[in-house]
This record gives sequence, C-alpha cells and structure tokens, in this order.
Amino acid sequence: MPRDIPVGNGDLLITFDRLYRVRDIYYPHVGKYDHTDGHVQRFGVWADGRFAWIEDAGWTRHIAYRPDTLVTDVRLRHDGLGLEITCSDAVDFHEPVYFRRAVIKDLTGRDRDVRVFMHWDLSIRGSPVGDTANYDPATSAVVVYKDDSYFLFNACDENKCGIDNWAIGTKRVRGAEGTWRDAEDGQLGRNAISQGSVDATIGYNLQVPASGSAYVTCWLACGKSYTDVKGLNQRILETGPDRMIERTASYWRLWAGREVPGLHSLPEPVRNLYARSLLVLRTQIDNAGAIIAANDSDITQFGGDHYSYCWPRDGALVAYGLVRAGQSELSRNFFRFCARAISRDGYFLHKYNPTGELASSWHPWMLEGQRILPIQQDETSLVLWALRRHFETFRDVEFVKPLYLPLVVRPAEWILKYRDSHALPLPSWDLWEERRGIHTFTVASTIGALHAAAEFAEDFGEPDRALRYREGAERMTQAMRRWMWDPAAGRFCRNAVANPGNGYTLDMTADSANFALFAIAGLSPFDPQVESDLSKTRDLVMVRTPIGGYARYVHDYYHQVERQNIEAVPGNPWVICTLWRAQFVIARAKSEADLAEAMDILNWCVARAETSGVLAEQFHPYTGESLSVSPLTWSHATFVIVVLEYLSKLESLRGRTA
Repeated sequence: MPRDIPVGNGDLLITFDRLYRVRDIYYPHVGKYDHTDGHVQRFGVWADGRFAWIEDAGWTRHIAYRPDTLVTDVRLRHDGLGLEITCSDAVDFHEPVYFRRAVIKDLTGRDRDVRVFMHWDLSIRGSPVGDTANYDPATSAVVVYKDDSYFLFNACDENKCGIDNWAIGTKRVRGAEGTWRDAEDGQLGRNAISQGSVDATIGYNLQVPASGSAYVTCWLACGKSYTDVKGLNQRILETGPDRMIERTASYWRLWAGREVPGLHSLPEPVRNLYARSLLVLRTQIDNAGAIIAANDSDITQFGGDHYSYCWPRDGALVAYGLVRAGQSELSRNFFRFCARAISRDGYFLHKYNPTGELASSWHPWMLEGQRILPIQQDETSLVLWALRRHFETFRDVEFVKPLYLPLVVRPAEWILKYRDSHALPLPSWDLWEERRGIHTFTVASTIGALHAAAEFAEDFGEPDRALRYREGAERMTQAMRRWMWDPAAGRFCRNAVANPGNGYTLDMTADSANFALFAIAGLSPFDPQVESDLSKTRDLVMVRTPIGGYARYVHDYYHQVERQNIEAVPGNPWVICTLWRAQFVIARAKSEADLAEAMDILNWCVARAETSGVLAEQFHPYTGESLSVSPLTWSHATFVIVVLEYLSKLESLRGRTA
C-alpha cells in the first residue's frame, strides 16, 4: 500500500498508508531502524457510544500536504459519527519529534463528548522482544523504550497538557490482539506498565460544542535515553506544539522556494509536482548522507527484504537531481557518505545501510566455482560521473579535494584494470540486478565516468592521468560500437556475454536503460546509432493501454501483470523509464514544438501521482494502481531532472530565436 504522506527531517521519518495509518517510524536514521516493523498504528474516535477506527467503513478521506511544505492537510469525515476531523501531521524540522494536531468538528448541531484514541504498536529496532511500556506520572506521558531507543507520547488540548487515559498491555502473545481493542468501548484500563511484546493506546477526551470544534495536539518524542525524551518533552511544552508545527511549515516553504527561471511558465500541476518531488526526496535522505531508495515496509512481504538501503547507483542519479535543483548540501553529504563506504580498491559493492555498513545482497562471491566480484559496475561509475556534475555546478574545490583520491583516482584506476581484451568492462550485474554480463547501460555509465575522471585529473594538474582516462573512454566507446551493436536490429544489445573464442553473444532484448548512451556516456542524441537504438527501443517498450508509459524492458517479470499480450504490454510502466524518453526528446528538440511529447510525459506523471503528489516505482498497466514501493526516491528525482532539463532547453531555444 503506497506511503502517501511521508514526513521527516533526516533523522526521524514517519510514513502513512493511504488509509492514513502510521506504518513506519524510522529513527535515528532514515531507513534504520523501523520501530513498527511495518505494523499498523491505529487512529480512532468514540462519540455518543459509537466507535470507528480510521480504516473502518464510513470514512471519506482527503490525504494531502499543505502547499510547499512537509506538513499534512488531512480531512476526514464520518457522517455516521457526525464528525469532521482535520489533521496536520509534521516532523519538526529540527527536533526528532512527530506531531499530529487533530481538530474535531461537530456536524450534528449538538454538544458532544468525543474521545480520540491513538494506538502505538512498536517493535523497537524491528523486534518486540524486550520492549517496555509504562505510564510516567512525572510527564503525564507514556514512554516505550528498549536499550538506547526511547519514545515518549504526550499531548495538549486547548485547556491542559498530558494524556487523559491509556492502556498498556501485550500484543500477539497467547492470542492477545493488543490494547487497541480496549478503546472500542471508549474506556481505557490505565495499566501502569508492561514488558516484552507490548503496545499502548492513548486517549484524549474532548468536549465539542454544537456545530463547533475542539482540538488536541499529540506528539511522539524520540531520544536515546529517558533524559533525552523528558528534556525534549519539556522544550515542546515551553515552545508550544502548535507553534512548532507552524515553524516547521515555514521552514519547508523556505526550503522549497521555487526560484527556478521559467518555472512559472509550466502548467500549475507540473510546478506543484516539481516542488512536491523535492520535498518527498528530502524525506528519504538521511542527515548522515545516505540517499535511501524507498521506505515502504510493505515490500518486505514480497521478497523478505525492503528498499531501505542506499544503492550507490540510485543515490548518484538522485544526487544529480539535487545538483540540478541547487541542493548542494544534500549532494555533498551523499558524496561524503560514498567516500566512507567505497572499498580501498575503488569500487562499491551492492548496497549499504544508512550508517554505511554493507547491506544484504543476493550477488554471489563465487559463480561456477570461480571467484567473482559481487558488484554492479555502473554504481561505481555513476558516483564518479555525478560528482563531476556536482563540481561543474558548484566549483567547490575545498569540498572535492579530499574526495579526489577515493572517489576519482581509485575508481578510475580500478575501471581501467577491470576491462577485458577488447577494452570493455568485465562482467558484473546489471542495473536491474537480474543478470550478469557486459551491459550497455554499464558501459555507457563507465564511459561517462572515465570522461569525468579525465576532467578532474586535468583540473588537479595531472595531465598524464587525464590522457589515460580519456583514452580509456574513447577505446571503450569504440569497443561498444563494434561489439555491442547489432546492425540487423539497428540497436545496441541489452547485455553481452563473452564467447570462449572471440566476440560476444548479444542479448537483444529492448531495454529503456539504453538512454544512458546520450545522457551519461555523452554520445550525441543525433548520433545515427543512438537515434536508431532509442527510436526502435521506444516502439518495443511502449505500454499500449489507456494508462500508457514505458516499461523497463520487454517481458519484464517484476510485479508482472500481463503475461500474454507482450506486444501491447511489454511490462508495467515505470516512472523513470517513461521520463527517460522525455530526456531524449528534450535533448533532440530543435524547436518549442519538439518539446510537446516531453510535456505530455510530465503531465502523465502528474496523472499517475497519488493525490498527495507521491510517485510510486511502477503502475498497473490497466488500472494505473501503484505497484511495488511508493514513494520511490528515484522516481521523484527523475521528475525533477526532466523539469529542469525541459526549462533549460526552453530557455536555450527562446534565446536562439530572440
């Protein structure tokens, strides 16, 4: 289920599903740890002897954000209860605290006794073993803790501070469902403490006047000790929780300021999704530098793992989007993270935890009895390529100086060593992490990396190195044109496997990732081979349903919906693959009219986004339903890139005709 309205500050991330249930609580890093283990955190209301959880029938929901902020604008209505609820959710821009301000309005025209309940089902550090929940009379709050992870739940209404009622007990042990069941009669038992697999339900009593409203603002404060959360709770009380929500809204409006030349000329929905994409990107980036692919724990049910890792490839392409958008501090943090994670030999392994340790992987270190490197070479190449894009934009020499050796020289030297006799890269895993060989996307990324390394070497006064890197890029380009091109198909292969004697066996499956030929390797979009490849590939990966869009490649099996009519539906439409088509259109545009298809694609993304503006990884080709993880960081970054490339080309075209 999509994570519709993530809110966070780089230390604390809260995700919600489309029913407005909190599903994930990540702290102290984005992506680590998930203290809910994906379990539902419930929100419910009792009035006049009737009760409803937010997931129950009877609710209408409008789930969105306030414009240009990471503060939500959620509107809930239940005619059966005669109530309308407006909620503002936010993670403070500075402190590790999550707020929810709920305004309850009466729709019946009579005074009401309304009780609001929030159920917290924590599994601290991903496990309920050894958790403790207790009511703390010193703060009038419930505290749940284990080891160095503490969570304090408290609230204020217009008259007082401190929670009114609570229930603490066991869950999923000996048939116990959890304390959320206790709330359904409007009463909570006030048990003082419980340990092990525990949960807590917290209640707030509100007197709502006829046709009027009342509010409660509750919060979750996070820390590494009881002293931490108690101190944070005191700062909230002194500052005022509502004031902290509003200062957070102001911060994000400042952060997302739309001072982009020409942006005003775009359709308003595109402008809005551009700003929303930047804000959603920020929720997925850890303050220590890791750019996380996605934080949607539902995907764990599909493959037994999740996306809450930093893939250097995804991170590099997202960092490029941040560079284009002028977010230099975020891109700098990412490259510093990469410098800490990269091996001494100059290459990246599969993926990394938010704290920089090697993460889970399915790439073997031995294959058919032979030792191999369990790598995707494009990840190493793209970090180098993106670092050059950063430097060309910001010219921050002092920043790049300590990164020159670990992120430029060592990777470039390793790339030159990791080649076969034809000057192509040795086999590695592809960007889709499915097959091993020599991939056009990988080769194109590596050509781009060697050109970047040559430019850095020139800047740092090492012309001999620059010459070697440039010659390496040119030889690799020539080898790609010779060995990876199929004249009969008029396309480059998806990947090649070396034959025992000479040459390669080519896999000619059409793959959208060949966009890297012009976007990263730097070949001209008017190059006859590039033009032929991407034009023919477009026809083969196009999704010919009313939903439209472009698939990754022909017969894509990941979350596959259509298995028969492959000509019409080669795979599910992906945001990034559809936007790659837009990048090619923009690169080739010679007039404003030539940009029409790119704008159509931007509008397609707007149509596919959730009401909140969140973009998934891929969509159902017939219904348009979000599939796989949502939001996908890479999807939002690519939208940002395409908007900025569109504006840059538009400015160039208008300047040319002025």
